[in-house]
Amino acid sequence: MDLTNGSSVKVRSVVSSFDSESFAAAGQSHLLQRLDQLSGEQAAYFQSELERLDLPFLQRLWQEDGQRKAETVPEPPALVELVDQAARTQAFSKGQALLAEGKVACLTVAGGQGSRLGWDGPKGTFPSGLITGDSLFAQFAGQIDRETKRYGKAVPWCIMTSPLNHESTVSFFEQHHHFGLDPSTVYFFTQGVMPSVDCETGEVLLASPDAIAFNPDGHGGTLRALATSGLLTTLRGRGIEHLSYFQVDNPLVRALDPVFLGLHIDGSVSSAEVTSKAVAKRSPEEKVGVFGVQNGELTVLEYSDLDPEVCEATDDDGKLRFRAGNMAVHAFGLDFLDRLTNGTGLPFHRAIKKVPFFDESTGKMQQPASPNAVKYETFIFDALPLASRPLVVESDRAEEFAPIKNAEGSDSVQTSQLAQSLRAANWLTQSGVQIAQDALGQPVAQIEIRSSTATCPEDLALCELPEKLGPEERFLV
Repeated sequence: MDLTNGSSVKVRSVVSSFDSESFAAAGQSHLLQRLDQLSGEQAAYFQSELERLDLPFLQRLWQEDGQRKAETVPEPPALVELVDQAARTQAFSKGQALLAEGKVACLTVAGGQGSRLGWDGPKGTFPSGLITGDSLFAQFAGQIDRETKRYGKAVPWCIMTSPLNHESTVSFFEQHHHFGLDPSTVYFFTQGVMPSVDCETGEVLLASPDAIAFNPDGHGGTLRALATSGLLTTLRGRGIEHLSYFQVDNPLVRALDPVFLGLHIDGSVSSAEVTSKAVAKRSPEEKVGVFGVQNGELTVLEYSDLDPEVCEATDDDGKLRFRAGNMAVHAFGLDFLDRLTNGTGLPFHRAIKKVPFFDESTGKMQQPASPNAVKYETFIFDALPLASRPLVVESDRAEEFAPIKNAEGSDSVQTSQLAQSLRAANWLTQSGVQIAQDALGQPVAQIEIRSSTATCPEDLALCELPEKLGPEERFLV
């Protein structure tokens, strides 16, 4: 279900009138001057672009430094480590009940393109299955379909696109018949945008003679887009109380994890506002944000903002002090999201980037050689300090985290498919299948378990499995 009607969400209020004083006060007089130089359809289109701007808000962002100020030295967060089987069982039961009551929806952030992977299309359409070549979207859809059948309740799936890939994403789902899901349970909505501004002057840049250079407003824009699209209200009408949030690049993600959801709603440890998953960093150099406590509040510390000595610090056991890597997997309570979207929302951050722009003085497009623009973005993890008793749960990397971010090297399709095959081999081994191994004890067969077949090892009890798999065998179940 397309909630944008083919257009991007307007993330700011409409300018009441194009008076020169308001534009001058905001340092944007050049935009009205540009409008005066246009006529006909170009002028009409550019006027519609100007109507998307909130000039006072943009001026306020420019006047602020755009950075969170660290007032205290960060400390590692408290983590829930589910080593106690009784605690796991209790959380599992709570999560199962929540799913059986139909109170959970999935939310996937899928606004990116696959260009870094050499893929021409939305990142979610990238073929990530080792044997089937199933797309990331197909793998997530399989999980949702499996849990829908398990619990007998439809699980709404909310997919946030971007203006760049919205139409192609919707078309991909239509071509694949929504991967067997009920189309009325799949919702597409577009993230908002913010104007890019010159990093020296704060003037809004032009993408063409009659268009403003807009940039996506970051994954934190998910929350505002949920509200402006009307999707929060729609989910309320379906009886949804919680969202399971994950990004589009991790095929090992557990889209609907009953243990995680059970902890999220467990009043003894959580407020059911925000719960996050963490995975132990492989090394200090791994480029992933980490959970930490700063100024007495749980937050995510960006990798680029951490001093090397902080990244490399270890505890008495020799483990990294800041090892709780952010998986970008969260559970949100809808009551909490309502409060955020009706209030001040999430803070904007500045990112200094290279942005091509139309140069009015030369009448030509310019491709800057160095960063020239400020992009304003919001981050979803900035919701953590705004929540009461947010919770972080440690997860097993081998079971749940193998993102596809790069064309080669670390976090590539090759490393992700290997991780998928290793997890599948582990599940088969738990089911009694003997799998040939190399000298290092690694399985040598290539294995894929469809997400629609199993989302946990126990599901394989319903499958017909071989007694053993030899070297170089390929096995799909």
